[in-house]
Amino acid sequence: MSDHLTVVDHPLVQHKLTLMREKHTSTAVFRQLLREISHLIAYEVTRDLPMTTKNIDTPLVEMDAPTLKGKKLALISILRAGNGLLDGVLELIPSARVGFVGLYRDEETLQPVQYYYKVPAEMDQRVVIAVDPMLATGNSSAAAIDLLKESGAKDIRFLCLLAAPEGVARMKERHPDVPIITGALDERLNDKGYILPGLGDAGDRMFGTK
Repeated sequence: MSDHLTVVDHPLVQHKLTLMREKHTSTAVFRQLLREISHLIAYEVTRDLPMTTKNIDTPLVEMDAPTLKGKKLALISILRAGNGLLDGVLELIPSARVGFVGLYRDEETLQPVQYYYKVPAEMDQRVVIAVDPMLATGNSSAAAIDLLKESGAKDIRFLCLLAAPEGVARMKERHPDVPIITGALDERLNDKGYILPGLGDAGDRMFGTK
């Protein structure tokens, strides 16, 4: 653990992640597990959200009760695989604003290519949580954070299912102010930029396009 990287080692996270890694896990089960595990990791990424109080009436008394402070959160899905995590986090924070960053990785250069970008207004006043299941080379993730900062975002957290050391290092180099919260830090990348041992292509396994 460090200020830049948090690995959520909760037993349920690790158990569900093992089921997701298995190559014979069906698309439907993979999708359900991703939704479930996103709930658990989201607890960690939202642990230090700013709070305030408001005066309410309970059935018995009046009280000053804790509530989230400031503008509603912005959840940013890095397409397409980010939508699997997004759905789960939205179940916990249904009032959050939602944005999308469309990037694909050029298989020759391993560099990101942008094809879509749409985010909420007033990004500078929101806690922004960017979600993508895999932090592999870190090139696409760093490029997505570049775009969010250009839109004014200042308080950004990155939530992923798996991370490779190379991707963590890349993000720390480019965006040391953006904490990474992940379910596991795997061993390394292969020569095609896939995480090992990993779980394959998260988007293909989630949408049944493998």
